[in-house]
Amino acid sequence: MHYGAKSQIFDNARKLRENMTEPEKVVWELLRKRPLGLKFRRQHPVHIYILDFYCHEKRLSIEVDGGYHIDNEQVAKDLERTSFINQIGIKEIRFSNDQVLNHFEKVELEIKKILQ
Repeated sequence: MHYGAKSQIFDNARKLRENMTEPEKVVWELLRKRPLGLKFRRQHPVHIYILDFYCHEKRLSIEVDGGYHIDNEQVAKDLERTSFINQIGIKEIRFSNDQVLNHFEKVELEIKKILQ
């Protein structure tokens, strides 16, 4: 389930759980209620990566991206990460902070649609 994640990745994940961004808190409020009866984990370690939210039953990662994700270097890193995640059978969907904070109804509908 963790694909060889090292202890440092688990430590980093714990720190991220303790310091969630406002958009992550908004998404977590939806996911912690177990939509459609599905359990999600916050800041879940997988290999060298930390997934914002992960549902093992659906093999789904939900990412909430801050503004730095538009930087060309970060875009390349995100593509590499998504490629790895997909190769191990995990589907990844991404939402921007703006989408979460300003259009949450659409984000919620899309998440529920994918989970069905």
